[in-house]
Amino acid sequence: MTAPRINYLAVGAGMAALIVAVGVGTYFFAARREAAEGPKPGDAVAVAVTATACDPNELTVPEGRTTFAITNKSSRAMEWEILQGVMVVEERENIAPGFTQKLTARLEPGEYEIACGLLTNPRGKLRVTALANAPKQVKPSLVDLIGPLAEYKVYVSLEVDDLVDATKEFADAVKSGDLARAQALYAPTRQHYERIEPVAELFSDLDKAIDARADVYEKREADPGFTGFHRIEYGLFGAKSTDGLAPFADKLLKDVAELQGRISTLAVPPEKMVGGAAVLMEEVASSKISGEEERYSHTDLSDFQANVDGAKKITDLLVPLTTKANASLQKSIEENFAAVNAILAKYKAPDGGFKTYDALTQEDRAALQKPVTTLAESLSTLRGTLGLD
Repeated sequence: MTAPRINYLAVGAGMAALIVAVGVGTYFFAARREAAEGPKPGDAVAVAVTATACDPNELTVPEGRTTFAITNKSSRAMEWEILQGVMVVEERENIAPGFTQKLTARLEPGEYEIACGLLTNPRGKLRVTALANAPKQVKPSLVDLIGPLAEYKVYVSLEVDDLVDATKEFADAVKSGDLARAQALYAPTRQHYERIEPVAELFSDLDKAIDARADVYEKREADPGFTGFHRIEYGLFGAKSTDGLAPFADKLLKDVAELQGRISTLAVPPEKMVGGAAVLMEEVASSKISGEEERYSHTDLSDFQANVDGAKKITDLLVPLTTKANASLQKSIEENFAAVNAILAKYKAPDGGFKTYDALTQEDRAALQKPVTTLAESLSTLRGTLGLD
């Protein structure tokens, strides 16, 4: 099942960046006012996500750093994205109904698309205007970062190679009608995707096809557009059958192969690589901890471990730089990773996997959420510490 290993030397272009703050509120009227007048310095640009569109669906902001306050005014969990073609520039996922989450982005002048809510919703426009006297961002020397960037590219490339191999075996089990084997292969196959999720999520079209939950489709599980891991998960663990899943298995294999091809030519900039560590842990702490992702299979703990592994790989590559910049932060990060891994180890199963997430009590989940949140908070300072914010 092991594919030939390739050495990848390309470095440079984008992972999902640092996303901060969760709160309750409504910004509907402010969004209309700011769309017309433009945001004032220091203000958050307010956006409402409805069942049918973003409100406003057109925005204009100046170049540089902008904070968006995104309020979900629909009845299901939604997301908001800034896109350039199929590439995700920034995003905020799984915003609960009635809640507001903030996203801070540093944007270059140009035109972008915005997407929110159901996948069938029309895309909006985001115009970023140039400032005559915009301060130039001071970038750290890339010399010290070339090594970590190259090693991370190799790590991501090897993980996606393993993802393709594992998905082929998983798809074969599904198509052969071997329910027990397909169920057993589901979680370990997904771990390869979860370790490199910040990179995989850069490709909006493939991320939706491979990893979207039923919530973002109008007819949920019955929607013909619902594909990928979670559509197959629904059949294997919800309906407890492989019937009708062969076309979804074939499409999943095709999509992960396409992901492999795109990653082979992708370059990852330093600020996105470093920010990806925080993004992985923030997603676990803010939304995945509820069990919403693996709602049929309850294999959430396997995903959590893969997210921790992916984040730790990034921070391990940065140890010399982080220690030099802030030794106490590096020590805190190491201690926080150890605490999270120790709690996850409590739920390991004899077969090397994990207990199902529905076996954990609310107290168990709360005890896990606290160290994950602490880890996410320490990782959120990494970009600024290394001069990449």
